[in-house]
Amino acid sequence: MIIDRCKFSQIVCRFSLSFASSLIPIFLLACASSDESQDLQGKRNSQQQAEYIYRKHDEFLFTIPPPKVLSSPIYPWDKRNGGLPLKINKEFFRCKGNTLNPCHVTNLDGEQVRYYDCGGIQKHGLPLKNGKEFIYPILIDLINDIQTRAHARVVITSGHRCPEHNSYIDPSKENQTSKHMIGAEVSFYVHGMEHKPELVIQYIQEFYQRNSAYAGNRQYQEFHRYEKKTDVETPPWFNKEIFIKLFKKYEGRNFDNRHPFPYISIQVRYDKDANENINYSWEKANKNYHRS
Repeated sequence: MIIDRCKFSQIVCRFSLSFASSLIPIFLLACASSDESQDLQGKRNSQQQAEYIYRKHDEFLFTIPPPKVLSSPIYPWDKRNGGLPLKINKEFFRCKGNTLNPCHVTNLDGEQVRYYDCGGIQKHGLPLKNGKEFIYPILIDLINDIQTRAHARVVITSGHRCPEHNSYIDPSKENQTSKHMIGAEVSFYVHGMEHKPELVIQYIQEFYQRNSAYAGNRQYQEFHRYEKKTDVETPPWFNKEIFIKLFKKYEGRNFDNRHPFPYISIQVRYDKDANENINYSWEKANKNYHRS
């Protein structure tokens, strides 16, 4: 069907006029609403009044009291020990390994070796003696005596280390015979005395002077300085039973000792009860604890 162009144009014009005429009322209504809102806002602004705020120089809302020095609170678990820090036992010596710790790569004898951490207390226990978990008692006795003397908490940074965790924190050859693996070594610092490690070492030496079990025994009561070269700047102290190292804040840093403080390490040299020297052995380190 053919439509005349003129008629088609007329139809389009009529439609356009009709559509435009329907929009005009809407547009006018919108303009009227906008004008009314502006008039209303203008009336509100005219009703508002501004004024300056003044304050005298000696006017205060409240007085701030001077600061006071407060002592550290005694937590409920500390009160169980007569106000002293919680008594140390073998549970504080458990391995600090964790599978969430990231692996690291170390160049060892020209070869890159990747080290992973152990599962810690969830995967293995402490060294065994007579079928029971065991830490050399002298370490526990010394640390509890330090807490009593200092009235401060001893922070054990590294107690027992399984061979996997021991290699993870320090893969050097010298560390592969660490007594940490046999429950005969502990690393620690004292809370509040982080920068007084020499005083803590003095407490350790005085333990042998005050303890009646060592009365009159010069091999235990007298300490000597170890003059051979070690991995610390300060010459270590030793008697028949223990060997003490002082690590300054730039020495002995590893994954267990990432803190910025000096710390102390105590190794057991001699088992007084068993009357025998304490030495590292692969059997004691690798086959002498339960695994899950």
